[in-house]
Amino acid sequence: MDAQALVIIAGLILVAVVIVSLIAMRGYSGRFRFDTQNGTTPRASEGEGTTPKIMFKSRFTALVAGVGAAFALILGKLWTMQMVSSDYYEELAEENRTRTITTPADRGRILDRNGEVLVGNRPSLVVTAYASVADDEITVRHLANLLGLPYAAVRRNIQDNSEGAQSAHTVATDVSRRVVAYIQEHASEFEGVEIAQRSERMYPYREMAAQLLGYTGTATQEQLGADNSDDPGAINYESGDMVGQAGIELQYERVLQGIRGQQTVRVDANGNVTGASDAVEAQPGSDIKLTIDVKIQQACESGLAHAIEVAKQQGYENAGAGSCICIDCTNGEILGLANAPSYDPSSFVGGISQDVWDQLNDEKNKYPLMNRAIAGQYMSASTIKPLTALAALNFDVMTPDSVVTCTGYWTGLGESWGQYCWDHDGHGPMDLQSAITWSCDPMFYEIGKGFYYSDDNPDGMQETYRAWGLGKTCGIDLGGEASGRVPDAAWKKEAFKDYASEDQSWNPGDMTNLAIGQGDILVTPLQMAMVYCGLANNGVQMTPHLLKSVVSRDGEGDALAYEPTERLRVEEDADYMDLVHRGLKGVIYEESDATAAHFSNVYDNGEQVTLAGKSGTGEKSGEDEYGWFIAYAPYDNPRYVVASLCEQAGFGASSAMYAVRDVFGAIYNSPDDSTVVSTDGTR
Repeated sequence: MDAQALVIIAGLILVAVVIVSLIAMRGYSGRFRFDTQNGTTPRASEGEGTTPKIMFKSRFTALVAGVGAAFALILGKLWTMQMVSSDYYEELAEENRTRTITTPADRGRILDRNGEVLVGNRPSLVVTAYASVADDEITVRHLANLLGLPYAAVRRNIQDNSEGAQSAHTVATDVSRRVVAYIQEHASEFEGVEIAQRSERMYPYREMAAQLLGYTGTATQEQLGADNSDDPGAINYESGDMVGQAGIELQYERVLQGIRGQQTVRVDANGNVTGASDAVEAQPGSDIKLTIDVKIQQACESGLAHAIEVAKQQGYENAGAGSCICIDCTNGEILGLANAPSYDPSSFVGGISQDVWDQLNDEKNKYPLMNRAIAGQYMSASTIKPLTALAALNFDVMTPDSVVTCTGYWTGLGESWGQYCWDHDGHGPMDLQSAITWSCDPMFYEIGKGFYYSDDNPDGMQETYRAWGLGKTCGIDLGGEASGRVPDAAWKKEAFKDYASEDQSWNPGDMTNLAIGQGDILVTPLQMAMVYCGLANNGVQMTPHLLKSVVSRDGEGDALAYEPTERLRVEEDADYMDLVHRGLKGVIYEESDATAAHFSNVYDNGEQVTLAGKSGTGEKSGEDEYGWFIAYAPYDNPRYVVASLCEQAGFGASSAMYAVRDVFGAIYNSPDDSTVVSTDGTR
């Protein structure tokens, strides 16, 4: 309201006051009375000193003074509003007729180590409408017919305020050019409806590395209500923001999330948008490069599928889940990380339906969302035997020359407590190196027994496992990592506290089972891959990681590069490590003719590549066997470690082995041409 209008209003108020006052005086009779006997001439009721003329004059003077004072107050207020507080009132007026809305920013892309796009953005044509359109039944129905959507769904989308009350609300995404053209050609019929171009997440390789990459979704109530007052770098989300909800998308949300733009719009008295003015462009998030190599990642995926298919051909119908990991043991870079079953992250673009969500979380479908490589917890089986051997050597339970004769059935704890070797025919005399190669269980039963009855170091075996990183997370830059479990007497007492006392006690059988990777031990595939990184590096493990660098915003070079760090270092006797290495090399080339046939044909530029590794077969009550296979290469100067675990797929040497071999084939461009089929395996 300007000054001229205010003056007019003040004048009208003043005139009204004068008129009312005059009417009041004219009709006043409180101080005069009529002489009913001598006519109608009035006379004073209180003596002759106060005449009507004098009384009227005094009241008129008071009236003028009062009106003048009121007018002065009004003028004073007008002056302060126009001269002193004009900026303040102009700001209030502007706020009443404008609103500031935000516009979404593109997320940064996720690239492999060579710049190949793993997760990108694609343009999407979107139909939007302002909230007021919901009250126009004809427009809503027309729009519903054009989009091929139910009337109720379209109206609900228009009324959805998750993107802000004054923002145009998303009605439909990825609409066809035909729909866009029709709306633009008939704009008068779609008042309040607009076409916008936005970006949606794009997954060029679909299901590949899905659990690793993760997915996005609209900000949750928890994310919207987060208290970030103590974290200056935190993002304060608004309703409708697309946010990383799992995997790398969540882990590096702060880097990938862009900075929203701002748009000023004009609104009417009802809050309906009538126009737009100033705008600040949104800034896209930064691209990041992962350590993943697309070629190796694809080999992990296809190799795992190959292993599962072989298992099914051998009669293991429940096979269908597992993981495969490839790590550069010199710096901890994850080159490939696959899980089965997988899913298509594009299912989450635009919002996931309840039916699809239920399928992804269904036990019958083997939980496709689960990242088994870092969160799956399994018995380690025979893959742990190298650590058991090192524990025995370090705590003098065994020496390199100690020999145990395997008959196929071990009775070291008495006939009533006998335990089989995986080879019921027996291996004959075994020292530690050959016991690793042939995975002879009785040697390791003896080690477990020796620790149990040790007066000095009864927990020496568990201490060794923990020293090599078991029982705790590996520190990978990915959420949801499990810590596994290294059981001991204290753990069992607590875990079975509600059972009878004899069930709570730690007994020799617990130790003999633990020594061969059975019983209550739990490990993740990543943990065992890291153990073998340590074995390959003579005790040194680098922290596993997926981030390689953050790309500069101009796309030239890296703004930030990941610096490899050491996870742990175990000091081991060099002779003991050599014994373990020779034993693991023997697993590849001596223990099984079928295994040797598959790995003797690995070549790098015409030179044969020598490997070392270990198979394992875990047993779980009521289920088929779980197959393990882990290997590293080159043997003399290790760089690559590949580990695979296949659930309910039978022996590791006849299932998971195929995944590992296929990955090394991709690394060295040396496909497996062996047709030998192995049905053997070790525990």
